[in-house]
Formats: sequence, C-alpha cells, structure tokens
Amino acid sequence: MPKEFNVNGTCFPSEHYMVDISDRLSQIKAMVDKGNYFCINKGRQYGKTTTFSLLKNFLAEDYCVFSISFEGCDDASFENLDSVGRMFFSSLESATKRKTPVKNLSGKAKKFLERLNKPSFLDSIFNSGRKTFDTHKAIIELCSLNEKPIVVFIDEVDQAGSYESFLKFLGLLRDMYLERNNISTFHSIILAGVYDVKNLKLKLRPTEEHQYNSPWNIAADFNVKMEFDAADISTMLQDYENDHRLGINIGEISELLEEYTGGYPYLVSRMCMIIDGSVSKLPDYDLKKAWTKQGVLEAVKLILKDENTLFDDMRKKLDDFPGMRKAIFDILYEGKTITFNAYDKDLNVAKMFCFIKDENGKVAVANRIFEVWFYNLFVSEASKSDEIFSEGSKDKVLFIKNGELDMPLILERFIVHFNDIYGDKDEKFVEKEGRKYFLFFIKPIINGTGNYYIEAQTRDERRTDVIIDYLGHQYVVELKIWHGAKYNENGENQLIEYLDSLHKDTGYMLTFNFNKNKSSEVKKTEIQGKTVYEAFV
Repeated sequence: MPKEFNVNGTCFPSEHYMVDISDRLSQIKAMVDKGNYFCINKGRQYGKTTTFSLLKNFLAEDYCVFSISFEGCDDASFENLDSVGRMFFSSLESATKRKTPVKNLSGKAKKFLERLNKPSFLDSIFNSGRKTFDTHKAIIELCSLNEKPIVVFIDEVDQAGSYESFLKFLGLLRDMYLERNNISTFHSIILAGVYDVKNLKLKLRPTEEHQYNSPWNIAADFNVKMEFDAADISTMLQDYENDHRLGINIGEISELLEEYTGGYPYLVSRMCMIIDGSVSKLPDYDLKKAWTKQGVLEAVKLILKDENTLFDDMRKKLDDFPGMRKAIFDILYEGKTITFNAYDKDLNVAKMFCFIKDENGKVAVANRIFEVWFYNLFVSEASKSDEIFSEGSKDKVLFIKNGELDMPLILERFIVHFNDIYGDKDEKFVEKEGRKYFLFFIKPIINGTGNYYIEAQTRDERRTDVIIDYLGHQYVVELKIWHGAKYNENGENQLIEYLDSLHKDTGYMLTFNFNKNKSSEVKKTEIQGKTVYEAFV
C-alpha cells in the first residue's frame, strides 16, 4: 500500500509521510536518561500522540515503557485517590494486552499486574484494616519486580483537569520521586496534554489552593521544539518526492509551508494532504503543478474553508476565554502592541493553546493560517451588522479587472464610504477603529478568492502593513496614523524598504489624517524608483 499524508490519529513511518523527528526523540531520551519527570503541553493535534508512539520504540532497548491515556475515563475513576490508583493500574495492565507488547516487562511484574486487577488479590494491597487501595505500595512492588527501569507516558491528562483526586495522585508521584534514592519507583513519567498542570481548571477550596501550586513542581522544563521548520518539512517532502518523482522544489515549498503554518504539525500535514489530494484535481492543475507556490496558495484558501476539529476547538476556546479573544482582536484590528508576560492569564492561556507566540518580547499570532482564520471569524461576525462591510460587498464587481485588484479604486471608494458612515466620529474613534474598518471593507471584495494578513514585523500602533494575496498577486498596503510630515516621510521610506524585500515595484499607503484641510484624493507618486499610491482619510 502506498504511503499517504495523515492527520487522523497516530502516524506510522511505514504508512504515512512524516517529518523526521529522530533528533527530537534523542533530546527527549536524554531527559528520560536523567530520570526527569516532565510535561509535554502543546495545542490540539500538535503531534504529541505520534511522538509518544515513536518515543516508545526509541526507548525500548533500555526501558520498560507503558503508554496510557486518561481519555474517556469516567467520573467514578476520579472519585478519590483510591479510585485513581485502581484506574491507573488497570490502564497499565491493559497496555500489556495490546497488539504491540510492552517490552522488557518481566514475567513477575506482568503477573503482579494481572493479579492486582483481580478482586481476590486486592486484600494484599489494601492498607491493613482500612480497605483503601495503597497506590504507593503497588508502585514500589511493580518497580521492584521489573529488571529494567519503568517509564510511564500518560496522554490526555486534560481529562483529569477538574478532579482534585488527580492532583493528589500527582502529589503522590512527586513524593515518590523525591524518595527515589530510598524506594523503587518509576524512572521517568511524562504527562501530555494541552493544559499545563498549573493551568488545569481545578475546583479547589481556598484552604487547598497549595495543592494547585505544588503537585508537579519537580517537573523538568521541556524545551524540545515540537513545531517544524523548513528543514524538518523538507524531510517529509523528500520522502514524497522519492515516491512520485515530480521535480518538486523542496526548499521553496518547505519554506512556504513553514511561512503559512508556523510549523504547526497538523497544519503542515493537512496542507500537504490538500495539495496532494485536492489542489491536484482543480481545473488547470495536475500533481506536478499542485506542488508549486501557486498550488500552496490554493491549499491555503481550501484549508481556511475546512471544517475540522482543530478549528472547532479554536472557536470554542475563544468563547471560553473572552480575555484571550479580546487580546487577539486588539492585535489584529487595532495594531496594538502587547508585551508578552507569562504571568498574564489571558496571554499565558493563548500561548498554551499555541494561538500566539512570544516574538522578541511582543505578542504575535502563531502563524499566518491562524491569523487569516481569526480575521475571517471576526469579519464574519461583523458582517451581520456593519455598514462598511456591506458597501464593500456592493462595490466588489468594480474592483476586479482582468483577474487583478484595482487597489487605487479600492482606496478611493473606501475613503468615500468611510467619510459618509463615520465622518462625524471623533479623532479617538478614527485612530482606534480606522484600520479595522478598512479590513472589514476589503474582506468581501477578496472573499473566497484571496486572503489578507498583517506583516508582524511592521505591526505597531502607528503603522501596519497589510499583505493581500489575490490570484497569485500580492498587494502591500501600509495603514498608518498621521503624525506629521516627517513621520509620513519615514513611513514612505519604510514602505519602499519593505517593497524591496518582497521584490515589488508598487505599494499603497492609507493614512488616517485628522487635519481639516487634508486632501481625500488618491495620489500617485514615484519614490526611489517605486510607484506609491497615497490616500488620506
């Protein structure tokens, strides 16, 4: 059976095109070798389960590895610490019955697990006279009976996030870790999930808040990079190229995929799946043409129309965390510069979900696809009531000529509509809302055919470069607030530099100017050999 791209469940090298993560596995093994306990916390579909699967085999020579999950566990499993202990050991025993056996598990240890889960054996593991399951004693017994050190992976720990008993279970594991020189216990434990342990939404009384802060304070920092860069992506594309012999420009396509996905594993694989299976079937395309820059841009449009569990989860998280939603909205539509602070709850949660990143101390949306997805969502919500969105929809037919956007006319009509609708607003409103309404206006014009995003390197409260992708063409529009002629000249020079970096000859400037005697026309000028259309609102 030929290989394919996969975004559903665990990936297997023999069946799926995959990024080579052997270097990451080596880094994680080095932590296991040290006996570290740690957490792998990343966004949904970030490759955690696949990493566990590969890591299990990677560690098989030196360790006995149990890989279990808390997914699907019911409330009864977390009724108290005893029930968590029983559920945990039941999961360990279940792991021994899978198709892929637990390697390096001694006969005595396996028999202990089997007996431990039989009612007739439970009395021997109860505390004398108290009929409570002694998880501490059971761990010592299991680890004493096995020759190889035992490593435990626990996936989907989020499922236990609202249970105080789970926190107590982590506390027990922590205490045993601290005693490891005197007792037999697990060599290493790795927790995986979206939420970091310290961010689990636990229902604790104030007197128990110390438990919230301390159950896993022995965890080592996990600094292994999980996202993919262009070099990583190229290993997967090279495998694909070896099978298909299409002459793919692997370097260019890898860089484009990193540029749009930010290396988010699900997005990388999903983009490749769309290029391979959907773009290649579009009119005027074939498999070879699909793996070009134009094909990647087509895949971007298609993935943004996807209904998938990742985007579903993103929408839900925005509803669950309104402070995070507002921060993302302010960055995108107001050009707001937000300094990243790990102790800011909303920013910390957004970073934990991999929605944002810390870019040189400033908050930025994690990748271009997420950015456009957020824009599309916010604009869709605004379109139900916003006048200027409606005007963009009405004028759409005027702005597209021979498959290209007439940007000077778009700027001209925006000025007219903005002045008609918001002309009586004060300066503070225009400065805060102006850029947002330009983006609202242009969205229906390019909807379904193009996308726009903000260039993070130029985003600040005074200046923002909007990049519009439309049918293979890119249009650079600088949006800024008027702060005098000197500042305007600096803005022109910055735009020219940015056009040079993109190898573009034409750019556009939209300035929100509060001077009474300003001209509202669109002026065409030549600056340092570039054509610049300047408009003032």
